[in-house]
Amino acid sequence: MKKFHQVLFLGVTEEHRGRRYIVDACIALLLTLVVTGLIYIAGLYPSIPNISFLYLLIVLGLATVRGLYAAVIASLSAFFAFDFFLVPPVFTFSISKYEEWLALFIFLVTAIITGELASALRQRAEQATQREKETRALYELVNATTNEDNLDRQLDIVAHAIVNNFATAGVVDCAILLPDAHGKPTLQSDAQQDVGHMQLSADEIRTAESVMLEGRIFDFYIDTDRQLPFRFRRVLQATPSKHNYVRLVPMHQGQKVVGVARLLMADGSRRFPMERTLIDEKKDLNHQNAFFWTFIDQATAMIERARLHREALQIELLRRTDALRSALLSSVSHDLRTPLSSIKAAASSLLQEDIEWDEETKKSFALAIEKEADRLNRLVGNILDMSRIEGGALKAEKEWYPIDELIHDVIGHMQGVLQDRVVSVQIPDDLPPVPLDYLQIDQVITNLLENAVRYTPPDSPLEVSAESNDHEIKVSIADHGPGIPPYDLERIFDKFYRVSGARRRATSIMGTGLGLAVCRGLIEAHGGRIWAENRPGGGAIFQFTLPLEHIEGHIHE
Repeated sequence: MKKFHQVLFLGVTEEHRGRRYIVDACIALLLTLVVTGLIYIAGLYPSIPNISFLYLLIVLGLATVRGLYAAVIASLSAFFAFDFFLVPPVFTFSISKYEEWLALFIFLVTAIITGELASALRQRAEQATQREKETRALYELVNATTNEDNLDRQLDIVAHAIVNNFATAGVVDCAILLPDAHGKPTLQSDAQQDVGHMQLSADEIRTAESVMLEGRIFDFYIDTDRQLPFRFRRVLQATPSKHNYVRLVPMHQGQKVVGVARLLMADGSRRFPMERTLIDEKKDLNHQNAFFWTFIDQATAMIERARLHREALQIELLRRTDALRSALLSSVSHDLRTPLSSIKAAASSLLQEDIEWDEETKKSFALAIEKEADRLNRLVGNILDMSRIEGGALKAEKEWYPIDELIHDVIGHMQGVLQDRVVSVQIPDDLPPVPLDYLQIDQVITNLLENAVRYTPPDSPLEVSAESNDHEIKVSIADHGPGIPPYDLERIFDKFYRVSGARRRATSIMGTGLGLAVCRGLIEAHGGRIWAENRPGGGAIFQFTLPLEHIEGHIHE
């Protein structure tokens, strides 16, 4: 935790202030009597008429070191001491000459003015020093909290800063309470102890709730009767007889209280922090209190930023969810409607009793129904796979299998989609078997081939190849189509994403944007990689890898 310098070096309690006044008065009287004694013993007056200006040195020094109160006491005591001990007739306050009255009066006025000017200069110097320390403290606070992204850590830093900077004002400890989802104040941070080891009684929690509702400062003392369980300890009205008490300070954001600062205060610090009204936040605030509220405002701003960030994330999540739902409904409804319409048309034609269809026509209708049913099956499979991928429920049931046989199996059952396309397969004879989930990798290759068919000319060939090294097998599916725009290469595997400006075949149907996303999920479930590139001579190439790993009972050699 970053250590903050203590800023408020002036005492603020009544006890300390009264003690300081007594010390100032004693110092002023003592110095005045010492100078008076020296003048009297040395007989410097009236031989040196202006010897009274020695007192001005005392006044000036006290005003500079101790302040205006000590300077005024020194001026008055010098006035009366000079009159009583040095001005004839001595040892009386009587003055025989009018000129001596005038000289004493001028001396008193000069001494008081000198003391006031010196004290004002001292006060300005102290204020400048104070401003510099405050600026440094706020800079350290802002810098420390800026480097933290977690709200709990930020509030811990603020709580420590309040204790370190306002210890002379009576702050012993600082904790920050924030409302939970049900509006109940809960400990979020504490400067002196771990929140996990700190517990508030039910009575104190109700008091904090009242502070959040009413928006005003409340003081109380906790009855720490050791015979009572902690949850039954009572909150009592704070009294001056207690050494420490608790002050609950509301943290305002406009008209709303977003949290409560729980200050453990030393007795005698009743005026700190002062109440800040909601109407005029700076009314009746001395500088020390105003500086304290600056720290509270910093914490309040952090809480508000965290709330706005959460709301922004929720809004973005809802927006994306709505966009995905709309895209899913639009894509799926279109992809469902088209094959269903084809199936219905073919089935209706077969059911027409007034038309005698020949066997070849009936077969074409049946093949059309089978083709569209296969398309529906792939669509539903992609949707189910995508839901399992997003839910983390997708697992690859791997078995050793030759990748060349799997590729030929896929090409075989996709003849209805490939039709008269030329598909060249280049696979070396020594390609080792690879651990894979047959159905999942079948789905990957099927989706990649279907994607190539959809976005390439009907007479363009497709090329499928595979190669291996010591660690993995790489499968490539290349086409001779228009390729992929460079700015779409990074997003082409995103869910519901379609290549911008893509020119598909006039007879093909726009896909749902799920196929490539499913491919990525299935390949990543196998521990592999998948990517797309543009070929130098035109067209696109999709490649994926499958690791040659160890499976129980098998070792790749």
